[in-house]
Amino acid sequence: MTSPDQAELPPRLTERELSEHWRVTTRTLQRWRAEGFGPRWLRIGGRILYPRDEVLAYERRQREPG
Repeated sequence: MTSPDQAELPPRLTERELSEHWRVTTRTLQRWRAEGFGPRWLRIGGRILYPRDEVLAYERRQREPG
C-alpha cells in the first residue's frame, strides 16, 4: 500500500519536479548536490533524477520532533 505522499510523486523526480515540490530553486538543488546535501540522486543519460523513495526518506530524516 502506498502512502498519500507516494501517490502524489512520480517514481523518479526531475530536478524541476523536486524544486516545485519543495518550493526551492533548481539552483538550490544543484548547490546541495555539490555540497553533498539533500537526498540521493541518479545521473542517467545526463539527466539528474531523484528516486521518490530517497526523497521521502530524506523528508522523514528532516522532521523535527514534535
